[in-house]
Amino acid sequence: MNLSPASEPLVQADALRIGIVSISDRASSGIYEDKGLPALREWLSRALRNPITWEERLIPDDRLQIASTLVDLVDTQHCDLVLTTGGTGPAPRDVTPEATLDVADREMPGFGEQMRRISLHFVPTAILSRQTAVIRGRTLIINLPGQPKSIAETLEGVRDAEGAQVVPGLFAAVPYCVDLIGGPYMETDPAVCVAFRPKSAQRPPSTAG
Repeated sequence: MNLSPASEPLVQADALRIGIVSISDRASSGIYEDKGLPALREWLSRALRNPITWEERLIPDDRLQIASTLVDLVDTQHCDLVLTTGGTGPAPRDVTPEATLDVADREMPGFGEQMRRISLHFVPTAILSRQTAVIRGRTLIINLPGQPKSIAETLEGVRDAEGAQVVPGLFAAVPYCVDLIGGPYMETDPAVCVAFRPKSAQRPPSTAG
């Protein structure tokens, strides 16, 4: 009895666990609606083809609480990537960068440099931002701006009137960074964000989850 060869199974995209943290005294106390978490979730859902499990937190501008939240997301919830929004300016209550550095194994200053480079194309006050990124264990933690529009601009980069990219977005470097620290393979939608990897680190596209 002849059996036709079984078709090769489809390869599913790696599952991701992503922590998103909105840091705001007023939003966390219910004075106004938080817009940071929806903005992060919406952009990442468009940009990534992986199945995602979300860990969402809305907390006040408190250094100890921010640090403990980041530790929980990395050490207990085992997030592969953590993105924060808010608390990165020069005001006394803006302590997100300090709290992030408190829990860091290593700092990744290039992320902050690129964020300010991008934002300066839109507002001169970008020089007041103190965003940074760090590695804790096998997790990348990135501080992003507080405004939804600025979040998208920072992640996607700067484009000219014809849509050609002038300055690469921050997220283009994230998947390969996660590769290098031992995290899952992140696949992006090129229509939103083209991830850069050397050819030796690229995989064939997988089926989206």
